[in-house]
Amino acid sequence: MARPGWFAGRAAALARIGADPRDGHELRQKKALLVTLAVLILPISALWGVLYLSLGSWVGVSPFVYFAISLGSLVVFARTRRFDVLLVTQLLDIILMPTAGGQMLVGGFLPSGGVGLWGILAPLGALIFLEVRQAVRWFVAFLAVFLVTGIAGEVLFSNADLPVWFTSTMLAANVVGAGSVAFTVLAVFGHQRNVALEALRVEQEKSEALLLNVLPEPVAARLKAGQTVADHFGAASILFADVVDFTPLSSRLDAREVVGLLDRLFTSFDELVDRYGVEKIKTIGDCYMVAAGVPRERPDHAHALAGLALEMSGCARGCLPTDSEHDLSLRIGISSGPVVAGVIGRRRFLYDLWGDTVNMASRMESHGIPGEIQITRATWELLRDDFETHPLGFADVKGKGAVETWRLVGPRNGRP
Repeated sequence: MARPGWFAGRAAALARIGADPRDGHELRQKKALLVTLAVLILPISALWGVLYLSLGSWVGVSPFVYFAISLGSLVVFARTRRFDVLLVTQLLDIILMPTAGGQMLVGGFLPSGGVGLWGILAPLGALIFLEVRQAVRWFVAFLAVFLVTGIAGEVLFSNADLPVWFTSTMLAANVVGAGSVAFTVLAVFGHQRNVALEALRVEQEKSEALLLNVLPEPVAARLKAGQTVADHFGAASILFADVVDFTPLSSRLDAREVVGLLDRLFTSFDELVDRYGVEKIKTIGDCYMVAAGVPRERPDHAHALAGLALEMSGCARGCLPTDSEHDLSLRIGISSGPVVAGVIGRRRFLYDLWGDTVNMASRMESHGIPGEIQITRATWELLRDDFETHPLGFADVKGKGAVETWRLVGPRNGRP
């Protein structure tokens, strides 16, 4: 008895007929399915021919003509790899030979045992391999050929001298045979479609996850809906964190150590961002930018970034090995106020923020003291009841002149 692996090997061999390494996945599947369909019908047509000829009916030649055309088209296809030629040949063969060669010459619909039903495989195949509009044309062609040859057989040809039991048996066999092949083809097609849909679903989930790694969820939803993302927020807080003296530090480390250090640091920041429910905007070199109050408004935006900033300082100290000779500290700046947010461009876009509040947060970081968190007056006014702060005096900020700043120390006693 042949093993299952033997059948699988034969199926794989059939699928390679006419295969081209340059074919896409969809075309390879179509080629394999059409070849399988053609090979599946070949022995059935030969059996039909033998049965008719054994009863003395020359109509049995018709199935062998179909057999020769189908087999010849497969041989040509194996050499030329022309899928379009194979498809048209197979569709014409299955729509014409059972009807014109079988149904008409035997004497019409009933005397032929419904052999013309095999022609329905042509429009079904067209529906699988071609566009729906083209498949409709093949269906109309099948109806026309089926009816014309059947009526012509009834009018122009006398009934073949075949036993009633044979005609009745052939009717049942044709219905079962054509129906089984049609079901098999549609089942294979349905399986391929389900596999493709599942693969598409997985890829969509990956794309969705990647998109949500780049953009906030509400912003991504608006972009997918074709909307322009341009918003104004009256109250938000912005944080910039930068590694102190990172350039000279990176010059003393190899590339993998530099990337590994930033990866550990920023990954720990990402975890804090998720925990505080704020929004990471972007990283620029060794600078990390976070916002609270965008794209979802929240009244405690300054408090959220204050807690985040205090924990970020601790993360920086923990990202270096205990025996490391290097020191790692941050300069952190926070500013609060109105901002404009949106997505611009079409390639490598990101959700970005603009406005004086963003510029001031950047200046608080760049003019800050290593290891400290520097905040503006607007942020201090929001935090002074719940957080301990120390005045730092005035900082000379480009474009702003002297700006009063404070150092964020920590939460007040009894405060979260």
